[in-house]
Amino acid sequence: MPSFNQIRQMLAEAGFRLSVQEEGVVCIELSLEQGTRHQAIFLSELEDDDGRPYLRVSTAVSPTTGLDARRALVFNWQSRVGYLAIGDLDGVPYLQLCENRPFEGLDAAEVHRLVLEIGGLGDRMERALSADGDLL
Repeated sequence: MPSFNQIRQMLAEAGFRLSVQEEGVVCIELSLEQGTRHQAIFLSELEDDDGRPYLRVSTAVSPTTGLDARRALVFNWQSRVGYLAIGDLDGVPYLQLCENRPFEGLDAAEVHRLVLEIGGLGDRMERALSADGDLL
């Protein structure tokens, strides 16, 4: 079972650009579509009620102001990967795309896949909800 520090090291060794590195949190600045789009992906360490460690991979998609909650819930129902939540970003509530995985069984390939999948899907959602904007 990897630790959060081992996951951070795996990401750095894989060539991801780490912009924030704090205790239990790391931010990856993901470049998409040959550098024309960007998405910030946050990885953090969580514990369940039994104290088992989990990795959360998340990205902010859109401010909740003016957001059509029905469209978001339809996406949540249809999504095979990730779920939607509302989280605070600099004092503003944002729609977030998230995925939680237990540390047990995680390897470098799975962490890499999660970052790319959540990052790419989050960017597509951001584009759809912000008229092709790239806010994050």
